[in-house]
Amino acid sequence: MYAPGGPIGTSVDLNNVKAGDIIGFSGRGWQSIAINLGTYGLPFWSLSHVGIMGRSHEGDLLLFESTTLEDDWPCAITGRPINGTQAHTLAFVLSRYAGRAWHYPLHRPLYDAENGRLTRFLLSTIGLPYDGMGALRATGVGISWIESLFQPQDLSEIFCSEWVAAAYSHLGLCPDDNVSRWNPNRLCRRLRRRGIVLKPRRIK
Repeated sequence: MYAPGGPIGTSVDLNNVKAGDIIGFSGRGWQSIAINLGTYGLPFWSLSHVGIMGRSHEGDLLLFESTTLEDDWPCAITGRPINGTQAHTLAFVLSRYAGRAWHYPLHRPLYDAENGRLTRFLLSTIGLPYDGMGALRATGVGISWIESLFQPQDLSEIFCSEWVAAAYSHLGLCPDDNVSRWNPNRLCRRLRRRGIVLKPRRIK
């Protein structure tokens, strides 16, 4: 089992968070518990949700995430609540999130061309519906892991870790022919093993 960690300082500095970094979350609700149990994680501690840091057209650094939990928070890009892919400032999300959060830094800053590609990819996929069935398949609960072996990649609807995996694959940081198979815990374990992201630090 994998439990993210790292000491929490007296005040959390978000200034070193950069585009391409992953933010992982561990909630306290039953959905988060079920996700962790289905993905060999520790309830209340391991990851049940992830997002990726990226930039808006104006260059603002935002957290891009696909979720159903923030449908009353207007997206910073579209200006309307979305049940699916959306963006908010990280400070805004952390101030309202009931649970723990970790910062997984990318092992190096993105090059300018990569920054542009990431921005275009994230903005082109903003506002898509949340893929609840895809998220269930990725957890491996019941026989869903068998279904995932035969289910092709589909980005018409997107769940959280699928979006992060797709962004990393699009950038060439971690190419993948089926980003729809990754749940939050498996994805971050894989990226840590490959040295693509560094040891996480807790930020909430």
